[in-house]
Amino acid sequence: MGDSTTDVTPAKRRPPTFQRALVSGAISGLAVDFMFFPLDTIKTRIQSSAGFWQSGGFKGVYRGVGSVGMGSAPGAAAFFVTYETLKQRLPQYQLFKQNESLNHMVSASGAEYISCLIRVPTEVVKSRTQTGAYGQGKSSIHSAISTMKFEGIRGFYRGFGITIARELPFTSIQFPLYESLKSLLSKHYLGGRRPTSYEAAICGSIAGGFAAGVTTPLDVVKTRVMLEARTSTQQPIQGIPPPNQPSPSILSFPPRLLGILKNEGPSALFRGWQPRCFAISLGGAVFLGIYDLAINFGVDEDGKPKEVKLT
Repeated sequence: MGDSTTDVTPAKRRPPTFQRALVSGAISGLAVDFMFFPLDTIKTRIQSSAGFWQSGGFKGVYRGVGSVGMGSAPGAAAFFVTYETLKQRLPQYQLFKQNESLNHMVSASGAEYISCLIRVPTEVVKSRTQTGAYGQGKSSIHSAISTMKFEGIRGFYRGFGITIARELPFTSIQFPLYESLKSLLSKHYLGGRRPTSYEAAICGSIAGGFAAGVTTPLDVVKTRVMLEARTSTQQPIQGIPPPNQPSPSILSFPPRLLGILKNEGPSALFRGWQPRCFAISLGGAVFLGIYDLAINFGVDEDGKPKEVKLT
């Protein structure tokens, strides 16, 4: 009698084409960002130094969604194209060939860096619109114009280094864990077959939720930086730097984190962890589940296009 947990080595599949990875990434990025935008708004307002209610409370939770729409599709598409490419190329080197987890970690980190070049400007606009940095009820376009007016192009990349400091650890945890969970599921419980999109979604949910919880302090610091909106007439007030203050570099991350810890206590570093973990856990399921569904649509277990039988 067979055992459902018998170890079977999963079969190697043909990697997705550039076009398929591009389109699948764009679809998954749009889906997850629009579905979970309200939770992200609530999380951002909780983490704001101005306070949750002062930043808008539960009002206008879809405020700023326009900027996300412009950045989510190209950002996710760039991520998955880079990730799939690196994942196939890096094993040419013995170090990555012998260590799959390291391959997934480096591939995901490289992909995240490329994606952030597209996503950070939209994140800046989104965060400032969500919290009413340039006035409650203002649109994404107003926030974008105000950012350009007072800070120029550099304003859209405010906190880029600190965003990388948050995203790289998050991605370095999420994707190796996601790939490992899929591999273990296939090897021990599925007889070597590829996990279905539903099963991949569960793996994505677990990996996303765990990575989100561990990296919440990094997210708090990143959010505070992006909310530092400046105008030419502002005076220094709590949470808003004075005019002409340079955009913070990644080197400012440790003192900022320690500053929050000292002035507001350890609990401040985990503000918003509940909606963050909830949103990213569900988002991981949708993001990676839809990507898996799209990337495998119309292909067989080996990654080859299915033959259409004419009757």
